Amino acid sequence: MKKIFYKISSFSMALLVLLSTVSFTIDSHYCGNTLVDSTIFGSAETCGMEVKEKPSTKECDITKKDCCSDEQFIVDGQDNLKTSFDKLEKEQQLFVAAFIYTYINLFTESETENDTFRDYSPPPLVRDIQVLDQTFLI
Repeated sequence: MKKIFYKISSFSMALLVLLSTVSFTIDSHYCGNTLVDSTIFGSAETCGMEVKEKPSTKECDITKKDCCSDEQFIVDGQDNLKTSFDKLEKEQQLFVAAFIYTYINLFTESETENDTFRDYSPPPLVRDIQVLDQTFLI
């Protein structure tokens, strides 16, 4: 039960960090008061009712008011989560460097070989005195 709680809480915190740093734009196209198209990452398609501009001439022109409108809703995510190592004080930098060094060395095996008796061989065993005398250290 405890492992499941830790997994759920770590997943929810990772999701929270991801959603707080993502930025996106919602683009909507309205024709009058009716929503025609809405997209999240692209530009919304138009309904084809836009008033096209005609080249201005000296003749009398009657222009129509455009009934279409576009709206954009922009959601900006956080971008200040990255902390520079230079902005830390000297003691904090020393602590971070020592922590990283000890954490990395925590998972490496120390390879120590006992080479003190490499040049010396044990004496030859002629007979086993402990077994003959029946004296054993307990």
